[in-house]
Amino acid sequence: MGKKRVMVPAEKLDLSTVKYEHEVIKAPHLTGLMLKLFVRIIEAPVIGSLIISLLKKQNKIVEMLQNTVIPEAPMFKPEFPPQEAEPSVVIVDEEGKPEDRVESALKCLPHYDPASCWSGDSLPSFRYWKIRDYAYAYRSKLVTPSMVAEQIISVIEECNYHKPPTPLLVSFDAEEIRKQAAASTQRFEEGTVAASHAGNPLSILDGIFLAIKDDIDCYPHPSKGATTWMHEVRSVEKDAVCVSRLRSCGAIFIGKANMHELGMGTTGNNPNYGTTRNPHAPERYTGGSSSGPAALVASGLCSAALGTDGGGCKSYYLSWSLVYFIYNILMFCGLLKTKAGSVRIPSSLCGVVGLKTTYGRTSMRGLPLVCQFCLHLRMKTLWDHCDWGSIQSGLTMYIQLISRMSVKMFSTFCRKAMDVKKGVKLTYDTRTSMALFRTFSASDYVAAQCLRRRIMHHHMEIFKKVDVIVTPTTGMTAPKIPPSALKDGETDMQVAGYLMRFIIAGNLLGLPAITVPVGYDKQGLPIGLQLIGRPWGEATILRLASAVEELCAKSVKKPASFYDVLKTK
Repeated sequence: MGKKRVMVPAEKLDLSTVKYEHEVIKAPHLTGLMLKLFVRIIEAPVIGSLIISLLKKQNKIVEMLQNTVIPEAPMFKPEFPPQEAEPSVVIVDEEGKPEDRVESALKCLPHYDPASCWSGDSLPSFRYWKIRDYAYAYRSKLVTPSMVAEQIISVIEECNYHKPPTPLLVSFDAEEIRKQAAASTQRFEEGTVAASHAGNPLSILDGIFLAIKDDIDCYPHPSKGATTWMHEVRSVEKDAVCVSRLRSCGAIFIGKANMHELGMGTTGNNPNYGTTRNPHAPERYTGGSSSGPAALVASGLCSAALGTDGGGCKSYYLSWSLVYFIYNILMFCGLLKTKAGSVRIPSSLCGVVGLKTTYGRTSMRGLPLVCQFCLHLRMKTLWDHCDWGSIQSGLTMYIQLISRMSVKMFSTFCRKAMDVKKGVKLTYDTRTSMALFRTFSASDYVAAQCLRRRIMHHHMEIFKKVDVIVTPTTGMTAPKIPPSALKDGETDMQVAGYLMRFIIAGNLLGLPAITVPVGYDKQGLPIGLQLIGRPWGEATILRLASAVEELCAKSVKKPASFYDVLKTK
């Protein structure tokens, strides 16, 4: 082995001497039969390892993780220095009832003027109906939640017969939607005659239709992670915490939205249930992995949807888990498709707003893909192979534990995930990622954690001088869907690199970030602007995003596939 290069400590590095170099990812673009053949080869014991090793060397992953001395200590989860409180921010009671917290938040919003939203020549040619529009329509008896529910059910059922198919939902139950809507309608009817308005309706969110990504528990729907098997090995007994809180406010859930299998992709391609189409151009991807939620909002069927975006709110995956972190660090090195940016990418490509909040702000209970599936595997592996009596507390022992167990845990995870004898089957692009995972060692993992601390230092230095980092959300607009990719999937690392170019920092470092639509390219495809804030700086990026959205309101175009479910005439 040659001499290793040594990085200058982050605090001593003169950033003015650093030049940005755009790396071109070196990996084949494969679909159809060629993708199948490639997967079979890289899963082979000897030749597969050789091919993956070559890809890693070509993309400088070996150079970064093995042949470089990184002076910073490892950082196993985002560690933020103390932050000053944001100005003019109202702190709500974290232990309060969700409906009370929503009411407190509502008081912070600008005044809602129905006249400016429902009539007048000053209205833009097209605008999305928002939550307060629905709330006004219900309270004014223009429509009822049950009437809107019938509109949504009709559209979703029609989508099954579209050519090409437009699979927005993985799990859908029309009668369950009608049941929720009827309960909401009844609350509004009782509220108009009751002496006390308390509880009727429950909150501003009562009767608001939401979609939930298929990796978030929403009872009674199964959580499949867009696989064909996860619901068979794990049942859903109750709502995820985020879903439970929304339900207590009266929100209506239309079902589990489509996604990239296991969240391991940036396009939204899914041969298992069909690939969700972009409402602005059905021949193009929505982006991933939260493809269904973004498309549902963009098409007008929901005012909002809940997705996941690795590392924070709508990113309910454990950012300290080995699987999550290798996802992110590989994309940073420029090779792997990941679920990082899984809300912001599809939101940008579909022309809607997408928010990811600071790591640790939102509960991750009830999100199976990493929080329970991988965590359970991890703990079982540690339990089976560690002498717990010899394990001491403290960072040193933790690092030693990770170093000993990382390789076995990864190989165990990959073997279990691809064990066809148990009926566990994955799409070909997911198997490509799994084959790559198996080649990383414990030392690679620790080196990647050191790199994360180094990157965190540089960003915290930037935030000493600026309030917000502004970038395009993605490096390209919605890519076309190759017809050959619909049946067996696709692996296109170059496209993944363009989609992920500006996304990684938010996930790797757990920073809050939001994408807001700002216009269209020459082909009429949406372009998103990303605002990245300092830790716990959601209020700042939300204010700025609101201002940007208002400036761009008149340029918003109606998607090719749009449904006005709030029909009042």
